[in-house]
Amino acid sequence: MPDQLRRLATALLESRGVEPRAAALQADLLVEAELRGLPSHGLQRLPLLLSRLEKGLADGRAQGAFKWSRQAFLGVDGERGLGPVVLMNAMQRLRQNLPETGIAVAAIRNANHIGMLAYYAEIAARQGLIAIVMSTSEALVHPFGGTEAMLGTNPVAIGIPAGERPFVLDLATSVVSMGKIRNHALRGVPIPPGWAVDAHGKPTEDPLAAQSGAIAPFGDAKGYGLGLAIELLVAALAGSALSPDVHGTLDDAHAANKGDLLVLIDPAAGKGAAPALTAYLDSLRLSRPLDPARPVAVPGDGARSRRAAAMAEGITLPQPLFEQLMALEAA
Repeated sequence: MPDQLRRLATALLESRGVEPRAAALQADLLVEAELRGLPSHGLQRLPLLLSRLEKGLADGRAQGAFKWSRQAFLGVDGERGLGPVVLMNAMQRLRQNLPETGIAVAAIRNANHIGMLAYYAEIAARQGLIAIVMSTSEALVHPFGGTEAMLGTNPVAIGIPAGERPFVLDLATSVVSMGKIRNHALRGVPIPPGWAVDAHGKPTEDPLAAQSGAIAPFGDAKGYGLGLAIELLVAALAGSALSPDVHGTLDDAHAANKGDLLVLIDPAAGKGAAPALTAYLDSLRLSRPLDPARPVAVPGDGARSRRAAAMAEGITLPQPLFEQLMALEAA
């Protein structure tokens, strides 16, 4: 089933002019999100992406334009390319400078949605590198104490090498992503209380009303502060738009003008204590749980567990999405 979905997504992308290797990368990211239990960043995004390609808002052959403004700072114009293609190309270029600099930063603008950030953080960690990935989005989140959407969901992912099970943290600075709210709407399921307010600033459990309102920051002032810090950091370095002026990750009417930031660090530039980190993470996993039936986990463990289960049992797509993909294949 996962391989069939990869082939389907790859074929649909190639039919819209995407270069084969780029199509395979984009398809792999979407299916990996499904496998890891993150359908908000999975195949539900494919129809929109295909429409963006058809309308010229995404360029399936663009690789990105790269310019080193400092020895460890890479400016990237994504040239409207697919987000995963541009970001992975940036990662490759940063790696070339790490033996000399130990740390390198890529600031990306004018690229399409990069999807699940953990994908990149885990790739880097499995290559022995520390990665920090950040991204911004349309204004979808209200500030702490407010009701109006003013910030992006502004996710951050951190990957750190630690043996066979690297540390991979991936979180939005909102309670939930807009993609997850859209997934609830797709499945006809109410959203939990506290996730969002409607267009009038009133709490809502209706996923359709939430899409015209605003999502809450996680942890109240803490999530708001972290989300705002990412908003400012990415815009300052990438020269991308601030969230109230961002378009293009949720629509097929505008070029994507959000920003992305990738930081790579070679642990060998520091003390390089990977064995100690691995042992510490294992001690966390073996520590006394609140519920004996649910052992303590480390960020990244849950996604790997869900992936293993999905590989064995398959992926279940919402029926409307399945029918939409089948119609696209037949077109």
